[in-house]
Amino acid sequence: MMKRNILSILPVIVLIAGCSSQGAEEQQENKEEKSITQTVQTVAVKKKQPVYTLSLPGELHPYEEVALYAKLRGFVKKIHVDRGSEVKKGQLLAVLDAPEITQQYIAAKAKQREVNEQINYSLQAYRRLQQAAQKKGAVASIELEEAKARLMRDSAAYLALQAEMEAAQQLKDYAYITAPFDGVITDRKVSPGALVGENSKPLFALSQQDKLRLTVAIPEKHARALNDSSQVTFTVSGQPGKTFSTSMSRSSTIINPEHRALMVEFDIDNQNHQLSGGEYAQVQLALRRPQPSLQLPASSIVQSQNKVYVARVENQTIQHIVVERGISQDSFVEVFGNLEEKDEVVLEASEEMREGMKVQTDQVEINND
Repeated sequence: MMKRNILSILPVIVLIAGCSSQGAEEQQENKEEKSITQTVQTVAVKKKQPVYTLSLPGELHPYEEVALYAKLRGFVKKIHVDRGSEVKKGQLLAVLDAPEITQQYIAAKAKQREVNEQINYSLQAYRRLQQAAQKKGAVASIELEEAKARLMRDSAAYLALQAEMEAAQQLKDYAYITAPFDGVITDRKVSPGALVGENSKPLFALSQQDKLRLTVAIPEKHARALNDSSQVTFTVSGQPGKTFSTSMSRSSTIINPEHRALMVEFDIDNQNHQLSGGEYAQVQLALRRPQPSLQLPASSIVQSQNKVYVARVENQTIQHIVVERGISQDSFVEVFGNLEEKDEVVLEASEEMREGMKVQTDQVEINND
């Protein structure tokens, strides 16, 4: 009797088990279908030639600056300027006393008179013999040739003495130290009576202040975004709230291998002496990429432990595309990698979006003009 009851219950148990198994399968299918139909917002990769501003440190230098040395050995006789003196080109700054140079010039001057008398005598003698030689047999030809040779020797001695005189005069002029350009004496290193010349320290430091150079090092990755019309504005700590502007004047054209940067200069008109050479400046430099580049919202870029990538959607499938970041503008970032314009990438990407994941897309338009 009991056996018959068990047999009658068995089909019911099997039926319940089958229904339970079928329900589990349906739940799994529903779960997979749900994952397949997950919808994500996407944006199209855009190409743009960005104009952007880069903030960099710079340094102001005098347009011209020089250390003035004594070119001959002697004693400082007189100094006409001091630190802070404004001078003009050719203005006398100091006088040196070099007795041996003066004596050398005086000796050359005295010798010049002697050589002048000698060459005048040789010239007159040669001319008299030339006149006498017009009468046949009056003068031997050897005498005429000797007179000519004497005149040539005296002429050569005169030319050599002239060169010696010029050299002595030049050395004598070196005793007068003059300004090579308009500027300001920024340092004075000697006093009257000091012995100078031959590897001694400089007498003065002279700087041009009415025109300055602003020197800026452009990082290598931004160097090609610079052009001849690039504009800059800058500030200095000594004048808070005041902004100065200028345009590019010259570039080194090659990357400095030590700093991995391009050195550029901007000329500053400083007639009113508002700025000083040696000041540091904070520079705002307007740059423009030479060719268009790809742009994406910053939220599309995923920074994982191993890589930087974006989630591109192709055939409703997530693909991880490794990229390199460029410049940032507002909420957009320049990217470089295996992407093309109009490729579809996930707008709000995250590491949870695995490679090969199936998604449905809802493309949105974001304006980055």
